Amino acid sequence: MRPHITINAAMSADGKISTHRRIQVRISGDDDFNRVDNIRASADALMVGIGTVLADDPSLTVKSGQLRSDRKKRCGSENPTRIVVDSMARTPVNADIFKKGEGERIIAVCENAPQNRVEALQQQGARIITAGEQQVDLAGLMSELKTLDIDTLMVEGGATLNWSLVSLGLVDEIFTYIGALVLGGVGAPTLVDGAGFSDNTDAAGLELISMERMDNGVLLKWSVLDTKII
Repeated sequence: MRPHITINAAMSADGKISTHRRIQVRISGDDDFNRVDNIRASADALMVGIGTVLADDPSLTVKSGQLRSDRKKRCGSENPTRIVVDSMARTPVNADIFKKGEGERIIAVCENAPQNRVEALQQQGARIITAGEQQVDLAGLMSELKTLDIDTLMVEGGATLNWSLVSLGLVDEIFTYIGALVLGGVGAPTLVDGAGFSDNTDAAGLELISMERMDNGVLLKWSVLDTKII
């Protein structure tokens, strides 16, 4: 068994989630910001890849004071568990996930992660989950998270992690906010990068669940077909 997994992302009209310089830009507006904050507050855990941590240094906290207060009463913690998929334990010990907000932090590493880095992260209070030899075994990680009573998981990036999860059939839903701007750039990350599927017969199929105009863009909610429970 594994958690119910949702990918949430904002992208430009041409499908880019940041610039070709990997600099984060604000794509959505206040309504979408509040929507994401509500999803964060209701999720058991939030997940990003190490690339997102190194590029953007997100805190992955619930922003609304009211939502934090309500979640504290309901779950015992203001913020969901924050998870970084980080095969070689490269998460900086001064990353914002350690400095901002209460709640558990999990760093998922592989067996080959340098022990000194792992120990440094443990000293910051991180729970270390080891899954896989050369890189994090995502299916194994999801099974482990389920045993920790993580039933709902929201993934907030980046493109490489999204590809890994989608290609393994581990994603249930995708929320994509499409903003009213074009970023361009042949090297700019898209919603899903990685190796890519060979043709449309291999591709992950989606079913459109809803479409809503929001701010100056559109929010699409997709259900992913043929997911794996594991």
